[in-house]
Amino acid sequence: MDHKAFEHLVRRLELDSHASPAAFRRKVVAISVIAYLVLFGTLAGLVALFATAMLWALESQRTITTIKLGLFGVFLLPLIFVVLRVMLMRLDPPVGRPLQRAEAPKLFEILDKLHAKLKGPPIHHVLVTDEYNAAISQHARFGILGGYRNYLMVGLPYLLGAAPKEMLATLAHEYGHLCGDHGKSAAGIYRQRRLFVSLYEHVEESAQDSVLSAAIAGALGRFFPYYSAYTFVLARQEEYEADRIAVEMAGRTASAHGLVRIHLLGAWVAQKFWRTLYENADRAERPPFMPYASMRLAFKANYDEWACKPALDAAWAVRSGVDDTHPCLRERLDAIGAAPNLPEPVEVSAADVMLAAGVGKKLEAELDKQWWDSNARGWGERYRHVTRSQARIGELSAQPLDRLSVMELQELALLKLEFDDVATAKPVLAEQLRRPGGPYPKATLMYGRVLLAEGNRAGVDHLREAALNDASLLNEAAQRGYHYLLEKEGEDSANQWWSSVVPEEEAA
Repeated sequence: MDHKAFEHLVRRLELDSHASPAAFRRKVVAISVIAYLVLFGTLAGLVALFATAMLWALESQRTITTIKLGLFGVFLLPLIFVVLRVMLMRLDPPVGRPLQRAEAPKLFEILDKLHAKLKGPPIHHVLVTDEYNAAISQHARFGILGGYRNYLMVGLPYLLGAAPKEMLATLAHEYGHLCGDHGKSAAGIYRQRRLFVSLYEHVEESAQDSVLSAAIAGALGRFFPYYSAYTFVLARQEEYEADRIAVEMAGRTASAHGLVRIHLLGAWVAQKFWRTLYENADRAERPPFMPYASMRLAFKANYDEWACKPALDAAWAVRSGVDDTHPCLRERLDAIGAAPNLPEPVEVSAADVMLAAGVGKKLEAELDKQWWDSNARGWGERYRHVTRSQARIGELSAQPLDRLSVMELQELALLKLEFDDVATAKPVLAEQLRRPGGPYPKATLMYGRVLLAEGNRAGVDHLREAALNDASLLNEAAQRGYHYLLEKEGEDSANQWWSSVVPEEEAA
Protein backbone atom coordinates (compact mmCIF):
# COMPACT_ATOMS: atom_id res chain seq x y z
CA MET A 1 0.00 0.00 0.00
CA ASP A 2 1.52 3.33 -1.02
CA HIS A 3 1.41 6.50 1.07
CA LYS A 4 -1.60 8.01 -0.71
CA ALA A 5 -3.67 4.85 -0.31
CA PHE A 6 -2.72 4.66 3.37
CA GLU A 7 -3.70 8.30 3.90
CA HIS A 8 -7.04 7.73 2.16
CA LEU A 9 -7.71 4.70 4.39
CA VAL A 10 -6.85 6.66 7.54
CA ARG A 11 -9.14 9.54 6.56
CA ARG A 12 -12.00 7.12 5.91
CA LEU A 13 -11.45 5.36 9.23
CA GLU A 14 -11.38 8.70 11.05
CA LEU A 15 -14.87 9.40 9.71
CA ASP A 16 -15.98 5.96 10.94
CA SER A 17 -14.47 6.59 14.38
CA HIS A 18 -16.24 9.97 14.71
CA ALA A 19 -19.56 8.52 13.55
CA SER A 20 -19.49 5.63 16.03
CA PRO A 21 -16.54 5.66 18.46
CA ALA A 22 -17.66 2.55 20.36
CA ALA A 23 -18.17 0.47 17.20
CA PHE A 24 -14.82 1.58 15.82
CA ARG A 25 -13.08 0.67 19.06
CA ARG A 26 -14.63 -2.80 18.89
CA LYS A 27 -13.28 -3.20 15.35
CA VAL A 28 -9.78 -2.26 16.46
CA VAL A 29 -9.97 -4.66 19.39
CA ALA A 30 -11.02 -7.42 17.00
CA ILE A 31 -8.17 -6.66 14.61
CA SER A 32 -5.69 -6.64 17.50
CA VAL A 33 -6.97 -10.00 18.72
CA ILE A 34 -6.66 -11.36 15.18
CA ALA A 35 -3.06 -10.14 15.04
CA TYR A 36 -2.24 -12.15 18.15
CA LEU A 37 -4.20 -15.16 16.96
CA VAL A 38 -2.38 -15.20 13.63
CA LEU A 39 1.01 -15.27 15.32
CA PHE A 40 0.12 -17.76 18.04
CA GLY A 41 -2.02 -19.80 15.64
CA THR A 42 0.83 -20.01 13.13
CA LEU A 43 3.20 -21.18 15.85
CA ALA A 44 0.69 -23.69 17.24
CA GLY A 45 -0.08 -25.04 13.77
CA LEU A 46 3.58 -25.51 12.91
CA VAL A 47 4.30 -27.21 16.24
CA ALA A 48 1.28 -29.48 15.78
CA LEU A 49 2.40 -30.43 12.26
CA PHE A 50 5.92 -31.13 13.50
CA ALA A 51 4.68 -33.28 16.40
CA THR A 52 2.30 -35.20 14.14
CA ALA A 53 4.98 -35.81 11.52
CA MET A 54 7.43 -37.06 14.14
CA LEU A 55 4.81 -39.29 15.75
CA TRP A 56 3.79 -40.85 12.43
CA ALA A 57 7.44 -41.29 11.51
CA LEU A 58 8.08 -43.23 14.71
CA GLU A 59 4.97 -45.37 14.25
CA SER A 60 5.42 -46.06 10.55
CA GLN A 61 6.49 -49.56 9.58
CA ARG A 62 7.86 -48.47 6.23
CA THR A 63 11.37 -47.02 6.10
CA ILE A 64 10.67 -44.73 3.16
CA THR A 65 7.64 -43.23 4.91
CA THR A 66 9.65 -42.69 8.08
CA ILE A 67 12.35 -40.89 6.10
CA LYS A 68 9.83 -38.67 4.30
CA LEU A 69 8.02 -37.74 7.49
CA GLY A 70 11.30 -37.13 9.24
CA LEU A 71 12.47 -34.83 6.46
CA PHE A 72 9.14 -33.00 6.57
CA GLY A 73 9.60 -32.47 10.33
CA VAL A 74 13.14 -31.21 9.79
CA PHE A 75 11.78 -28.77 7.18
CA LEU A 76 9.27 -27.43 9.73
CA LEU A 77 11.88 -26.73 12.40
CA PRO A 78 13.34 -23.60 10.71
CA LEU A 79 9.81 -22.26 10.23
CA ILE A 80 9.07 -22.74 13.92
CA PHE A 81 12.36 -21.09 14.81
CA VAL A 82 11.66 -18.03 12.64
CA VAL A 83 8.17 -17.54 14.10
CA LEU A 84 9.53 -17.93 17.63
CA ARG A 85 12.31 -15.47 16.89
CA VAL A 86 9.74 -12.90 15.73
CA MET A 87 7.57 -13.43 18.81
CA LEU A 88 10.45 -13.35 21.29
CA MET A 89 12.43 -10.63 19.52
CA ARG A 90 14.20 -8.48 22.12
CA LEU A 91 13.71 -4.83 21.30
CA ASP A 92 16.21 -2.25 22.46
CA PRO A 93 15.06 -0.34 25.55
CA PRO A 94 14.86 3.48 25.44
CA VAL A 95 18.17 5.31 25.73
CA GLY A 96 18.88 8.09 28.19
CA ARG A 97 20.62 9.07 31.39
CA PRO A 98 18.84 7.40 34.38
CA LEU A 99 17.43 9.91 36.82
CA GLN A 100 17.24 8.91 40.48
CA ARG A 101 14.56 9.99 42.94
CA ALA A 102 17.08 11.93 45.04
CA GLU A 103 18.06 13.93 41.93
CA ALA A 104 14.49 14.96 41.12
CA PRO A 105 12.32 14.67 44.24
CA LYS A 106 9.56 16.98 42.97
CA LEU A 107 9.29 15.18 39.64
CA PHE A 108 9.00 11.80 41.35
CA GLU A 109 6.48 13.23 43.80
CA ILE A 110 4.32 14.27 40.83
CA LEU A 111 4.62 10.80 39.32
CA ASP A 112 3.56 9.27 42.65
CA LYS A 113 0.49 11.52 42.76
CA LEU A 114 -0.43 10.69 39.17
CA HIS A 115 -0.09 6.99 39.97
CA ALA A 116 -2.38 7.34 42.99
CA LYS A 117 -4.92 9.55 41.22
CA LEU A 118 -5.18 7.75 37.88
CA LYS A 119 -4.66 4.20 39.20
CA GLY A 120 -2.23 3.36 36.43
CA PRO A 121 0.87 1.16 36.42
CA PRO A 122 4.15 2.29 38.00
CA ILE A 123 6.93 4.13 36.16
CA HIS A 124 9.95 1.85 36.41
CA HIS A 125 12.59 4.13 34.90
CA VAL A 126 12.94 7.89 34.36
CA LEU A 127 15.49 8.87 31.71
CA VAL A 128 16.87 12.28 30.82
CA THR A 129 17.44 12.74 27.09
CA ASP A 130 18.96 15.44 24.89
CA GLU A 131 15.73 16.23 23.01
CA TYR A 132 13.18 19.01 23.39
CA ASN A 133 10.47 16.48 24.12
CA ALA A 134 8.91 14.16 26.67
CA ALA A 135 7.52 10.70 26.04
CA ILE A 136 6.42 7.47 27.70
CA SER A 137 7.39 4.04 26.43
CA GLN A 138 6.56 0.49 27.42
CA HIS A 139 9.48 -1.79 26.68
CA ALA A 140 8.55 -5.44 26.17
CA ARG A 141 11.42 -7.50 27.57
CA PHE A 142 10.04 -10.73 26.11
CA GLY A 143 8.80 -9.55 22.74
CA ILE A 144 5.14 -10.16 22.07
CA LEU A 145 4.85 -12.17 25.28
CA GLY A 146 5.21 -8.98 27.30
CA GLY A 147 7.24 -8.37 30.41
CA TYR A 148 6.61 -4.63 30.14
CA ARG A 149 8.74 -2.01 31.86
CA ASN A 150 7.51 1.57 31.78
CA TYR A 151 10.00 4.30 30.81
CA LEU A 152 9.45 8.04 31.10
CA MET A 153 11.84 10.03 28.90
CA VAL A 154 12.16 13.74 29.67
CA GLY A 155 14.42 15.91 27.55
CA LEU A 156 16.68 18.27 29.47
CA PRO A 157 15.99 21.07 26.93
CA TYR A 158 12.28 20.60 27.65
CA LEU A 159 12.85 20.81 31.40
CA LEU A 160 14.86 23.99 30.88
CA GLY A 161 12.26 25.58 28.59
CA ALA A 162 8.92 24.65 30.16
CA ALA A 163 7.10 26.23 33.09
CA PRO A 164 6.52 23.88 36.06
CA LYS A 165 2.76 23.67 35.57
CA GLU A 166 3.21 23.01 31.85
CA MET A 167 5.54 20.15 32.77
CA LEU A 168 2.84 18.81 35.09
CA ALA A 169 0.42 18.83 32.14
CA THR A 170 2.98 17.00 29.99
CA LEU A 171 3.62 14.36 32.66
CA ALA A 172 -0.12 13.84 33.10
CA HIS A 173 -0.55 13.53 29.33
CA GLU A 174 2.21 10.95 29.01
CA TYR A 175 1.11 8.97 32.05
CA GLY A 176 -2.41 9.04 30.68
CA HIS A 177 -1.25 6.78 27.84
CA LEU A 178 -0.66 4.03 30.40
CA CYS A 179 -4.11 4.24 31.93
CA GLY A 180 -6.80 6.72 31.04
CA ASP A 181 -10.55 6.49 31.08
CA HIS A 182 -10.59 4.81 27.68
CA GLY A 183 -10.06 1.48 29.42
CA LYS A 184 -7.44 -1.22 29.70
CA SER A 185 -8.22 -2.68 26.27
CA ALA A 186 -7.38 0.57 24.51
CA ALA A 187 -4.19 0.96 26.56
CA GLY A 188 -3.30 -2.60 25.60
CA ILE A 189 -3.84 -1.81 21.92
CA TYR A 190 -1.70 1.31 22.32
CA ARG A 191 1.12 -0.89 23.70
CA GLN A 192 0.55 -3.51 21.02
CA ARG A 193 0.75 -0.92 18.25
CA ARG A 194 4.12 0.35 19.44
CA LEU A 195 5.40 -3.19 19.82
CA PHE A 196 4.09 -4.37 16.44
CA VAL A 197 5.55 -1.33 14.68
CA SER A 198 8.96 -2.16 16.15
CA LEU A 199 8.60 -5.86 15.32
CA TYR A 200 7.57 -5.07 11.75
CA GLU A 201 10.57 -2.78 11.29
CA HIS A 202 12.90 -5.48 12.63
CA VAL A 203 11.38 -8.14 10.39
CA GLU A 204 11.72 -5.86 7.35
CA GLU A 205 15.39 -5.26 8.18
CA SER A 206 16.04 -9.01 8.47
CA ALA A 207 14.14 -9.92 5.29
CA GLN A 208 17.44 -10.40 3.45
CA ASP A 209 18.70 -12.96 5.97
CA SER A 210 16.77 -15.93 4.60
CA VAL A 211 13.90 -16.99 2.37
CA LEU A 212 11.80 -17.70 5.46
CA SER A 213 12.39 -14.22 6.87
CA ALA A 214 11.49 -12.73 3.50
CA ALA A 215 8.29 -14.78 3.39
CA ILE A 216 7.24 -13.61 6.86
CA ALA A 217 8.11 -10.01 5.98
CA GLY A 218 5.97 -10.31 2.84
CA ALA A 219 3.00 -11.73 4.74
CA LEU A 220 3.26 -9.03 7.40
CA GLY A 221 3.64 -6.41 4.67
CA ARG A 222 0.18 -7.27 3.31
CA PHE A 223 -1.52 -7.23 6.71
CA PHE A 224 0.39 -4.48 8.49
CA PRO A 225 -0.86 -1.40 6.54
CA TYR A 226 -4.46 -2.20 7.48
CA TYR A 227 -3.55 -2.97 11.08
CA SER A 228 -1.47 0.21 11.20
CA ALA A 229 -4.27 2.38 9.80
CA TYR A 230 -6.89 1.14 12.29
CA THR A 231 -4.58 1.44 15.28
CA PHE A 232 -3.26 4.80 14.02
CA VAL A 233 -6.74 6.28 14.22
CA LEU A 234 -7.27 4.84 17.70
CA ALA A 235 -3.86 6.11 18.83
CA ARG A 236 -4.81 9.60 17.66
CA GLN A 237 -8.04 9.38 19.62
CA GLU A 238 -5.99 8.48 22.67
CA GLU A 239 -3.90 11.62 22.22
CA TYR A 240 -7.06 13.64 22.73
CA GLU A 241 -7.91 11.51 25.77
CA ALA A 242 -4.42 12.09 27.20
CA ASP A 243 -4.85 15.85 26.62
CA ARG A 244 -8.12 15.71 28.55
CA ILE A 245 -6.31 14.05 31.46
CA ALA A 246 -3.66 16.78 31.30
CA VAL A 247 -6.36 19.46 31.58
CA GLU A 248 -7.89 17.71 34.59
CA MET A 249 -4.54 17.53 36.39
CA ALA A 250 -2.93 20.87 35.43
CA GLY A 251 -5.74 23.07 34.12
CA ARG A 252 -6.71 24.27 30.65
CA THR A 253 -4.42 27.34 30.61
CA ALA A 254 -1.22 25.46 31.53
CA SER A 255 -2.05 22.66 29.11
CA ALA A 256 -2.70 25.10 26.26
CA HIS A 257 0.42 27.16 26.94
CA GLY A 258 2.48 23.97 27.12
CA LEU A 259 1.16 22.78 23.76
CA VAL A 260 1.90 26.13 22.11
CA ARG A 261 5.35 26.35 23.70
CA ILE A 262 6.43 22.86 22.62
CA HIS A 263 5.40 23.64 19.04
CA LEU A 264 7.04 27.07 18.83
CA LEU A 265 10.10 26.67 21.03
CA GLY A 266 10.64 23.07 19.90
CA ALA A 267 10.68 24.20 16.27
CA TRP A 268 13.04 27.07 17.09
CA VAL A 269 15.46 24.76 18.87
CA ALA A 270 15.51 22.33 15.95
CA GLN A 271 15.66 24.91 13.17
CA LYS A 272 17.58 27.86 14.63
CA PHE A 273 19.42 27.05 17.85
CA TRP A 274 21.35 24.05 16.56
CA ARG A 275 21.95 25.58 13.12
CA THR A 276 23.40 28.72 14.69
CA LEU A 277 25.68 26.65 16.91
CA TYR A 278 27.01 24.49 14.08
CA GLU A 279 27.59 27.52 11.85
CA ASN A 280 30.34 28.52 14.27
CA ALA A 281 32.39 25.56 13.03
CA ASP A 282 33.08 27.69 9.92
CA ARG A 283 34.82 30.30 12.09
CA ALA A 284 36.21 28.73 15.25
CA GLU A 285 38.08 25.59 16.25
CA ARG A 286 35.83 25.14 19.28
CA PRO A 287 32.25 26.19 19.97
CA PRO A 288 31.89 29.67 21.47
CA PHE A 289 29.27 28.21 23.82
CA MET A 290 28.23 24.70 24.84
CA PRO A 291 24.65 23.90 23.86
CA TYR A 292 22.96 22.62 26.99
CA ALA A 293 24.66 25.04 29.38
CA SER A 294 23.50 27.95 27.19
CA MET A 295 19.89 26.90 26.60
CA ARG A 296 18.34 28.71 29.58
CA LEU A 297 19.78 32.03 28.44
CA ALA A 298 19.10 31.33 24.74
CA PHE A 299 15.42 30.56 25.34
CA LYS A 300 14.95 33.83 27.26
CA ALA A 301 17.11 36.02 25.04
CA ASN A 302 15.37 34.86 21.87
CA TYR A 303 11.83 34.83 23.26
CA ASP A 304 10.60 37.50 20.83
CA GLU A 305 11.97 35.46 17.93
CA TRP A 306 10.20 32.16 18.64
CA ALA A 307 7.19 33.40 20.63
CA CYS A 308 5.77 35.66 17.95
CA LYS A 309 2.54 35.87 16.00
CA PRO A 310 4.04 34.77 12.63
CA ALA A 311 5.43 31.60 14.23
CA LEU A 312 2.10 30.91 15.94
CA ASP A 313 0.19 31.54 12.70
CA ALA A 314 2.49 29.10 10.86
CA ALA A 315 1.97 26.42 13.53
CA TRP A 316 -1.79 27.07 13.49
CA ALA A 317 -1.90 26.55 9.71
CA VAL A 318 -0.40 23.04 9.89
CA ARG A 319 -2.92 20.24 9.43
CA SER A 320 -2.74 16.76 10.91
CA GLY A 321 -0.97 14.24 8.70
CA VAL A 322 -0.62 10.48 8.76
CA ASP A 323 3.07 10.34 9.71
CA ASP A 324 2.48 11.19 13.37
CA THR A 325 -0.35 10.06 15.63
CA HIS A 326 -0.25 13.44 17.42
CA PRO A 327 -2.94 15.78 16.07
CA CYS A 328 -1.94 19.25 14.90
CA LEU A 329 -1.86 22.19 17.32
CA ARG A 330 -5.16 23.62 16.06
CA GLU A 331 -7.06 20.38 16.63
CA ARG A 332 -5.55 19.77 20.06
CA LEU A 333 -6.39 23.26 21.32
CA ASP A 334 -9.89 23.09 19.83
CA ALA A 335 -10.44 19.75 21.58
CA ILE A 336 -9.68 21.22 25.02
CA GLY A 337 -11.53 24.46 24.29
CA ALA A 338 -8.47 26.72 24.45
CA ALA A 339 -7.44 29.72 22.36
CA PRO A 340 -4.06 29.91 20.60
CA ASN A 341 -2.29 32.40 22.86
CA LEU A 342 1.45 32.94 23.11
CA PRO A 343 2.96 31.58 26.36
CA GLU A 344 4.71 33.95 28.76
CA PRO A 345 8.50 33.89 29.18
CA VAL A 346 9.63 31.34 31.77
CA GLU A 347 11.32 32.91 34.76
CA VAL A 348 11.42 29.73 36.86
CA SER A 349 11.72 26.60 34.73
CA ALA A 350 10.54 23.07 35.41
CA ALA A 351 14.20 22.11 35.85
CA ASP A 352 14.53 24.69 38.66
CA VAL A 353 11.56 23.23 40.54
CA MET A 354 11.65 19.51 39.76
CA LEU A 355 15.38 18.84 40.00
CA ALA A 356 17.38 18.94 43.23
CA ALA A 357 19.83 21.79 43.77
CA GLY A 358 22.80 21.53 41.42
CA VAL A 359 21.39 18.61 39.42
CA GLY A 360 20.37 20.79 36.48
CA LYS A 361 23.91 22.12 36.06
CA LYS A 362 25.28 18.60 36.47
CA LEU A 363 23.02 17.27 33.71
CA GLU A 364 23.93 20.19 31.44
CA ALA A 365 27.62 19.41 31.90
CA GLU A 366 27.08 15.69 31.27
CA LEU A 367 25.11 16.25 28.06
CA ASP A 368 27.55 18.91 26.86
CA LYS A 369 30.45 16.49 27.32
CA GLN A 370 28.50 13.74 25.55
CA TRP A 371 27.68 16.12 22.68
CA TRP A 372 31.26 17.33 22.27
CA ASP A 373 32.66 13.78 22.44
CA SER A 374 30.36 12.91 19.50
CA ASN A 375 30.93 16.10 17.51
CA ALA A 376 34.51 17.21 18.19
CA ARG A 377 35.99 15.34 15.25
CA GLY A 378 33.38 16.53 12.75
CA TRP A 379 33.61 20.08 14.08
CA GLY A 380 37.38 20.13 13.63
CA GLU A 381 37.17 18.65 10.14
CA ARG A 382 34.62 21.27 9.14
CA TYR A 383 36.76 24.12 10.51
CA ARG A 384 39.85 22.89 8.64
CA HIS A 385 37.88 22.37 5.44
CA VAL A 386 36.43 25.90 5.55
CA THR A 387 39.80 27.46 6.41
CA ARG A 388 41.56 25.69 3.53
CA SER A 389 38.70 26.43 1.12
CA GLN A 390 38.57 30.12 1.92
CA ALA A 391 42.33 30.38 1.43
CA ARG A 392 42.02 28.57 -1.91
CA ILE A 393 39.20 30.89 -3.03
CA GLY A 394 41.41 33.87 -2.28
CA GLU A 395 44.34 32.32 -4.13
CA LEU A 396 42.34 31.49 -7.27
CA SER A 397 40.29 34.71 -7.26
CA ALA A 398 43.48 36.77 -7.23
CA GLN A 399 44.16 35.63 -10.79
CA PRO A 400 42.27 36.67 -13.95
CA LEU A 401 39.83 33.97 -15.08
CA ASP A 402 41.54 33.61 -18.45
CA ARG A 403 44.76 32.66 -16.67
CA LEU A 404 43.17 29.74 -14.79
CA SER A 405 43.18 26.20 -16.16
CA VAL A 406 39.94 24.27 -16.79
CA MET A 407 40.44 22.28 -13.59
CA GLU A 408 41.12 25.45 -11.58
CA LEU A 409 37.98 27.08 -12.98
CA GLN A 410 35.88 24.10 -11.97
CA GLU A 411 37.48 24.03 -8.51
CA LEU A 412 36.81 27.74 -8.02
CA ALA A 413 33.20 27.38 -9.18
CA LEU A 414 32.61 24.50 -6.75
CA LEU A 415 34.06 26.49 -3.87
CA LYS A 416 32.01 29.57 -4.73
CA LEU A 417 28.84 27.49 -4.90
CA GLU A 418 29.62 26.13 -1.45
CA PHE A 419 30.82 29.29 0.32
CA ASP A 420 29.79 32.37 -1.70
CA ASP A 421 26.62 33.62 -3.31
CA VAL A 422 25.53 31.33 -6.14
CA ALA A 423 25.69 34.21 -8.62
CA THR A 424 29.46 34.64 -8.09
CA ALA A 425 30.04 31.22 -9.63
CA LYS A 426 28.29 32.15 -12.90
CA PRO A 427 31.15 34.01 -14.68
CA VAL A 428 33.61 31.31 -13.60
CA LEU A 429 31.44 28.57 -15.11
CA ALA A 430 30.74 30.62 -18.23
CA GLU A 431 34.48 30.94 -18.76
CA GLN A 432 35.01 27.19 -18.39
CA LEU A 433 32.19 26.30 -20.79
CA ARG A 434 33.73 28.59 -23.43
CA ARG A 435 37.01 26.72 -23.31
CA PRO A 436 37.81 24.10 -26.00
CA GLY A 437 38.05 20.46 -25.02
CA GLY A 438 34.48 20.00 -23.76
CA PRO A 439 31.93 18.85 -23.00
CA TYR A 440 32.29 19.67 -19.30
CA PRO A 441 29.37 17.84 -17.66
CA LYS A 442 30.09 18.89 -14.07
CA ALA A 443 30.40 22.55 -15.05
CA THR A 444 27.25 22.26 -17.17
CA LEU A 445 25.38 20.86 -14.17
CA MET A 446 26.60 23.68 -11.93
CA TYR A 447 25.68 26.28 -14.55
CA GLY A 448 22.20 24.81 -14.70
CA ARG A 449 21.95 25.13 -10.91
CA VAL A 450 22.93 28.80 -11.13
CA LEU A 451 20.30 29.49 -13.79
CA LEU A 452 17.59 27.77 -11.77
CA ALA A 453 18.57 29.80 -8.71
CA GLU A 454 17.98 32.90 -10.86
CA GLY A 455 14.58 31.55 -11.91
CA ASN A 456 15.75 30.87 -15.45
CA ARG A 457 14.06 27.77 -16.88
CA ALA A 458 16.92 27.27 -19.32
CA GLY A 459 18.73 25.72 -16.38
CA VAL A 460 16.84 22.43 -16.86
CA ASP A 461 18.29 22.15 -20.37
CA HIS A 462 21.79 22.36 -18.92
CA LEU A 463 20.86 19.71 -16.35
CA ARG A 464 19.68 17.41 -19.15
CA GLU A 465 22.88 17.98 -21.11
CA ALA A 466 25.01 17.21 -18.06
CA ALA A 467 23.12 13.96 -17.42
CA LEU A 468 23.44 12.86 -21.05
CA ASN A 469 27.22 13.42 -21.01
CA ASP A 470 27.91 11.87 -17.61
CA ALA A 471 25.68 9.10 -16.24
CA SER A 472 27.04 9.66 -12.71
CA LEU A 473 25.32 13.07 -12.69
CA LEU A 474 21.93 11.67 -13.74
CA ASN A 475 20.41 11.38 -10.29
CA GLU A 476 21.35 14.88 -9.12
CA ALA A 477 20.33 16.47 -12.44
CA ALA A 478 17.00 14.65 -12.51
CA GLN A 479 16.18 15.51 -8.89
CA ARG A 480 17.05 19.19 -9.21
CA GLY A 481 15.14 19.62 -12.46
CA TYR A 482 12.11 17.72 -11.17
CA HIS A 483 11.79 19.76 -7.96
CA TYR A 484 12.26 23.05 -9.81
CA LEU A 485 9.52 22.26 -12.34
CA LEU A 486 7.26 20.81 -9.65
CA GLU A 487 7.39 24.11 -7.77
CA LYS A 488 7.17 26.38 -10.84
CA GLU A 489 4.95 24.50 -13.29
CA GLY A 490 3.26 21.65 -11.46
CA GLU A 491 3.41 17.86 -11.28
CA ASP A 492 2.57 17.13 -14.94
CA SER A 493 5.43 19.25 -16.25
CA ALA A 494 7.84 17.80 -13.69
CA ASN A 495 6.87 14.21 -14.51
CA GLN A 496 7.14 14.83 -18.24
CA TRP A 497 10.62 16.29 -17.84
CA TRP A 498 11.68 13.42 -15.57
CA SER A 499 10.59 10.91 -18.20
CA SER A 500 12.61 12.74 -20.85
CA VAL A 501 15.77 12.57 -18.74
CA VAL A 502 15.65 9.30 -16.82
CA PRO A 503 15.85 6.12 -18.96
CA GLU A 504 12.92 3.72 -18.54
CA GLU A 505 15.06 1.04 -16.93
CA GLU A 506 16.33 3.59 -14.37
CA ALA A 507 12.81 4.85 -13.64
CA ALA A 508 11.59 1.28 -13.09
